[in-house]
Amino acid sequence: MTIRNVDEQLKARLRVQAALHGRSMEEDASYILRPALPVVSERSGSLVDAIRARIEPLGGVDLDIVPREVMREPPDFDA
Repeated sequence: MTIRNVDEQLKARLRVQAALHGRSMEEDASYILRPALPVVSERSGSLVDAIRARIEPLGGVDLDIVPREVMREPPDFDA
């Protein structure tokens, strides 16, 4: 992996920290990144379940159910 445009001071701090931990800079960077990027498990359930799980803790809103009207007759294109 190559990371460009890294501030020299940051790079030096990573080098020192890696040496203190007995690791290479690459190993130390990997150690730092690992908890920031958890393994994503395959999701089970539907999109509706995923949305509900995320939104439900926020509370809900009771909406009025709009009564249905009688469907209109479809247009007659043969006339």
